[in-house]
Amino acid sequence: MLRKIRTILAAVFFVLITLLFLDFTGTLHHWLSWMAKIQFLPAVMALNVVVVVALVLLTLVFGRIYCSVICPLGVFQDILARLRRKKNKYSYSKEVRWLRYPMLVVFIIAGVAGIGSLFQLLAPYSSYGRIATMLFQPLWKMGNNLLAVLAERADSYAFYTVDTWMRSLPVFIIAAVTLVILVVLAWRGGRTYCNTICPVGTILSFFARFSFLKIHFNEDKCKNCSLCSKNCKAACIDFKTHTVDYSRCVVCGNCIDSCKFGALKYTATKPSKKAKQTEDASTIDTSKRSFLLATALVSTAALAQKKKEKLMDGGLAEIEDKVMPERQTPLTPPGSLSFQNLATRCTGCQLCVSECPNQVLRPSSDLMHLMQPTMSYEHGYCRPECTRCSQVCPAGAIKPIDKDEKTSVQIGHAVWIKKNCVVLTDEVECGNCARHCPSGAIEMVPLDENNEESPMVPAINEAACIGCGACEYVCPSRPFSAIYVEGHEVHKHI
Repeated sequence: MLRKIRTILAAVFFVLITLLFLDFTGTLHHWLSWMAKIQFLPAVMALNVVVVVALVLLTLVFGRIYCSVICPLGVFQDILARLRRKKNKYSYSKEVRWLRYPMLVVFIIAGVAGIGSLFQLLAPYSSYGRIATMLFQPLWKMGNNLLAVLAERADSYAFYTVDTWMRSLPVFIIAAVTLVILVVLAWRGGRTYCNTICPVGTILSFFARFSFLKIHFNEDKCKNCSLCSKNCKAACIDFKTHTVDYSRCVVCGNCIDSCKFGALKYTATKPSKKAKQTEDASTIDTSKRSFLLATALVSTAALAQKKKEKLMDGGLAEIEDKVMPERQTPLTPPGSLSFQNLATRCTGCQLCVSECPNQVLRPSSDLMHLMQPTMSYEHGYCRPECTRCSQVCPAGAIKPIDKDEKTSVQIGHAVWIKKNCVVLTDEVECGNCARHCPSGAIEMVPLDENNEESPMVPAINEAACIGCGACEYVCPSRPFSAIYVEGHEVHKHI
């Protein structure tokens, strides 16, 4: 019963949080963004005391069920491990302390020292987010585009095509390498990654040692068949000494399910001799404990949810792709407050990147902030009415803002590059930047005020510009726009 309930809950959590990363329509984040906010590390970074305390209490009562139910990377390892259909494929091994605790120390030092790339590389939720965004979402979009083509032939508009492009080659490679490592470790040893590399697993292991409910042996019933050890993906059960390493046990229930003699129970205390005799006379009803486990998990989720309350020009000429300008200061999303706030709190999970409907967010190419989001406007601009990234960020790196507030947040200002402007290079009339500026910060003025036939060029009112990038996106100059947005280290309200 324990294994069945755990499997069902894990499947529900995993499918829903994966759909949150895959969804490009903006439909699911209204209902599912809370699932990202109950992840342990993002809750710590967001200073979400309620969620952190709830997860710690959950561990103190039930053990490390967070790792086997709520954490998507943990559940993903279970899925990979099940692909190897060999029975009784595991064995007991001692705790790898020489690797486990140094990894935690490195993780903490990286976080305190502001080495964002290393910090995010080790974060489990962020690792799965990168895999889902960089590897799974493009496949999901390709499938959608195929359905859109088929629907169009059937005169249906149930699907529409979306752009699929490489947001960041370095982060794509990191996601692919992470996936390969997970496949190898899960295939060979089940939960090896969780119990040797994952810092969250190590942190929760300190509390799991003192959990109220644990897996206990009934030594009178045990026949030393070793099936429990051979089915323990955490490699934490030593059938020879009838002991369980609770710091590594993720309460998956495999051992109880595989034991043919009823020698393993999920109980509060180890059975005494008197209890063993009583148990021989009557079977213990474990359904109540299983129900309690399910109730605790659902309650934790409910608590978190409550707190949240190639292109062608007319078919005649090929349009050259735009090139990202070199900005002196990176652009960060409205709600991030400042570049420093984003760098300090962001876990690099890529959820904001996957959710951005305007193709504006992508992982930074800066080595120190490699997996954190930055903005650029080659594929779209930051629409004033869109606040999706601020709604889904689980770590507090992008604070929630409403549409009215966003229109008054200045994340940067536009800069005109005279030598790139088509008005001067091609001697044509333009004015795209002024027509599409949502804040009215650009107007067309004569290049030479004393010449009535002087070409009209853009003049920028920096005080009114919010840095949305509409001007940069619609500028026809190639490969570099004649107008681009320079970021502000600290956002301003105008």
